[in-house]
Amino acid sequence: MSITTRAAIARAPHVGWEIVDLQLDEPKAHEVRVKLMAAGLCHSDDHITAGDAPVRLPVVGGHEGAGIVESVGPDVQRVKPGDKIVCSYIPACGACRPCSTGHSSMCVKGLHAGTGMFEDGTWRFHEGETDIGGFCSLGTFSQYAVVSEWATVPLREDFQDIPWEVLCLVGCGVPTGWGSAVHAAGVQAGDTVVIFGAGGVGSNAVQGARFAGAKNVVVVDPVEFKREMATTVFGATHAFATAKEAHDFVVQTTWGQLADHAIMTPNAVTEEMVNAAVQMTGKGGKVTITAVGHIDERAVHLPAGMLIGYMRQIRGALAGDSNLLYDIPVLLGLYKSGQLKLDELVTRTYALDEVNQAYQDMNDGKNIRGVIIHEH
Repeated sequence: MSITTRAAIARAPHVGWEIVDLQLDEPKAHEVRVKLMAAGLCHSDDHITAGDAPVRLPVVGGHEGAGIVESVGPDVQRVKPGDKIVCSYIPACGACRPCSTGHSSMCVKGLHAGTGMFEDGTWRFHEGETDIGGFCSLGTFSQYAVVSEWATVPLREDFQDIPWEVLCLVGCGVPTGWGSAVHAAGVQAGDTVVIFGAGGVGSNAVQGARFAGAKNVVVVDPVEFKREMATTVFGATHAFATAKEAHDFVVQTTWGQLADHAIMTPNAVTEEMVNAAVQMTGKGGKVTITAVGHIDERAVHLPAGMLIGYMRQIRGALAGDSNLLYDIPVLLGLYKSGQLKLDELVTRTYALDEVNQAYQDMNDGKNIRGVIIHEH
């Protein structure tokens, strides 16, 4: 009952993505096989080929996806064949300690995100005798994938007409950015917020901060195109190429009180960025780190007194502290009502064969978000 699927895999760091044919098993208990229609090109997958993500190789890339349930294994209750779904890159079982205490972004079913192995110790993708996992136990850079039912979010009737290239983005980039501002940082009305990086995640942090009522939403990004999109489309009030320019503005506009929040959503967090963010936040301020850093660098390295004297906080955010089974429908509802801009995130779509060019475009600063449209 296995099928053949075309997929983009990473065999080793620094060699890019390779398009191959893989065998894909049928779903087992609490698993579903999904016909992927679109996959978002997130920077996290680029960290695999850059050598900054400690994952098992080879791996099928992709953790933003949307598609149609093709078949289901035994005991599946959340979805049925034919359902349109968004893939959640962090499962939400609803029963583990994190889920039952309102923190499903840390669901224990996401234990094998870095290997793609299933709970029974087996794999679903195969290349000959080689077992291959899907990144975040998904692998949306494949035409088909077997995923946990807990990683599926079925679409209610009024969301059926939303384009696939939009749907796939709410599986990661949109709630991660939005939630970094709304949930993790806890932005409130009147706040001053500085957002480092205005790509596919940062643009949604901008929208979340504005929606939460921030007075000043200040973007720091070296790419002019992204600064322009942040201010003209997504709601940033100001944008600067450097942290120094942003710092000077924040000092002036807050009469020296500094920012309430700094949110880190660049391509890779560095020590220089974190130090600049801490220095830009005032008394009781919070630095929320969403993006990851280079594997061989320490991004947080500063004197404790910088935190103590102003009672500053530095914290990490996974999925923006979003509860994806709940927040994905909320965000799609905001999109349908015209209050959240998602179409504008998609700068360009690509065929699967163009995945390496897509990531080159991302690294060249040409895209807010690229999306693979699967051909079947």
